[in-house]
Amino acid sequence: MLITSGMRDPRPHTGEPPALDLLNTRWAGAEPGDLLADLDGLRRWLELLELADRVPADDHTLTALHTARAAVHDAVTRADHTALNRVLDHGRIRRQLTDEGPRDIPEVDDPAWLPGWLAADNLLHLIAQAPHRIRQCAHPDCVLFFYDTSKNGTRRWHSMATCGNRTKAARHYAKTS
Repeated sequence: MLITSGMRDPRPHTGEPPALDLLNTRWAGAEPGDLLADLDGLRRWLELLELADRVPADDHTLTALHTARAAVHDAVTRADHTALNRVLDHGRIRRQLTDEGPRDIPEVDDPAWLPGWLAADNLLHLIAQAPHRIRQCAHPDCVLFFYDTSKNGTRRWHSMATCGNRTKAARHYAKTS
């Protein structure tokens, strides 16, 4: 569910695993935004994730994604898994052996829940692998999340070029003033 098409993505930070990518559909900063604020943004996000042919870009899907985003956020920031489990109740993985080998097929009770369910399922994988590497940017005004893939696991900002530099510049300015 990573963005693979050539479509321009308006978000300031992309390329994260699906669970964190869903969280990053809302951002703060000089120009705050929410890609999932309306059906046009939903349509764009589904196209970017190559899910547009499988999921309707309607109000029902938008509501399901808002529910899933809030559930992932609660699980990541407050360790509250109640809402996440309700999202996960909308689907399952069907395992199958094909000529190409084993295959996991997501099945959801309603196509509107597919993107949110995939993000919730992805969060389970991230938590199983390394929960301590799921992080929110350390800049006080940033709401973006990232999965720390640095070798020593000490990354602090979603982007050194933006939030990291702003933080370091503010610290330098405070010392020299």
